[in-house]
Amino acid sequence: MSKVAVPELKLNDGSTIPAIGFGTYKLNGSSGVEGMVSAIRNGYRLLDSAFNYENEGAVGAAIRKAGVPRQDLIVTSKLPGRHHHFDEAIATVEESLYRAQLDYYDLYLIHWPNPSKNLYSEAWNALVEARRRGLVRSIGVCNFLPEHLKRIIADSGVIPVVNQVELHPYFPQHEQLAFDRSLGIVTEAWSPLGRANHLMKDPVIQKIAERVQRTTAQVILRWHVQLGAVSLPKAASPARQVENLSLFDFELSADDMAEIATLARPDGRTFDQDPARYEEF
Repeated sequence: MSKVAVPELKLNDGSTIPAIGFGTYKLNGSSGVEGMVSAIRNGYRLLDSAFNYENEGAVGAAIRKAGVPRQDLIVTSKLPGRHHHFDEAIATVEESLYRAQLDYYDLYLIHWPNPSKNLYSEAWNALVEARRRGLVRSIGVCNFLPEHLKRIIADSGVIPVVNQVELHPYFPQHEQLAFDRSLGIVTEAWSPLGRANHLMKDPVIQKIAERVQRTTAQVILRWHVQLGAVSLPKAASPARQVENLSLFDFELSADDMAEIATLARPDGRTFDQDPARYEEF
């Protein structure tokens, strides 16, 4: 097993979360299980799944096979947009648990706010109730803009522990990060390596990687660490898994961070998935 020591961040409900996690999107079936088992054995303790990934069963199988105590893992899933009505949301959390054969999720998130449907506050109250019933330990959201966060907090009195958003050097989300931080919300980054754009081959990143003698992926993920965002890279190969986890024995200088800051674009979203109008069900 990897000897990488991953720091933890404290959440606003008193629990903790590793500073880097493992994304499981498109890790399905037996090969997906093997990839996740490898990740757990290589030192990952935060697993990020979703009802819509259709791999919660594989996540549960990997947990049982990996040989790491359940209480040492932070297992995440997410509520899909088609089940935002209160009773449906509760039943969906229960179904998530049945699929994974788990007694509880450590973290459960609303996947997208879907504002045109105007049910995200109802969905949030359902997660508050799921937590009260012991189905989940901590609750949060994904892709919530400040106005969405303000509304659910006003309606429920409960602040999410995390907000998972698209975040990478082309789209650094400084305002969202600052807003989340002002409320004590930890920001998680999906697609931290830029998914399908040219970030991994960016000459600015490559130059820094050569200077610090690290891979481009390590530079990008270390950038996330220094921003205070929890990144969720996905990697099927054990070598890449270890590489992506090996971020805590080097630092990027202020000059490095300033150079990376020049890569920000007015709207650097990879697929134009603006939560003000983009929706998933």
